[in-house]
Amino acid sequence: MRTGGCQCGGVRYQCVDHALELYICHCRECRKQSASAFGISFIVPRASFLLSSGTPRFWTRDTDSGRKLECAFCPECGSRLWHQSSDASETISVKAGSLDEPVDISNAVHIWTSSKFPSVVIPEDRRQFAEEPD
Repeated sequence: MRTGGCQCGGVRYQCVDHALELYICHCRECRKQSASAFGISFIVPRASFLLSSGTPRFWTRDTDSGRKLECAFCPECGSRLWHQSSDASETISVKAGSLDEPVDISNAVHIWTSSKFPSVVIPEDRRQFAEEPD
């Protein structure tokens, strides 16, 4: 199992050790929520995700693909922790920066590359999508 949580330690969780998929997302919303050039999402089965302490707050937003996304964050320090689709999909998108141990992004799939910063270089041999993959 992997563990993770917010900056202040008020909200903690655990999930499976290996992601179903690892995305580096270059969309505008991921850039805003991470305050960086992209967001990193560690996709896990919803059934494997366990909140171990604290109570997150949720903010819901529309996505570029037209869905609703529930964004979990710590009410004390504001750290974004995970995203989940409001339609109760079978997966949760853990914000990889909130994991206690870093993930290897060398084989991550790059999505929404149509929105990436011009200076971000994606290796040519990496899977990438101009928008969200099917």
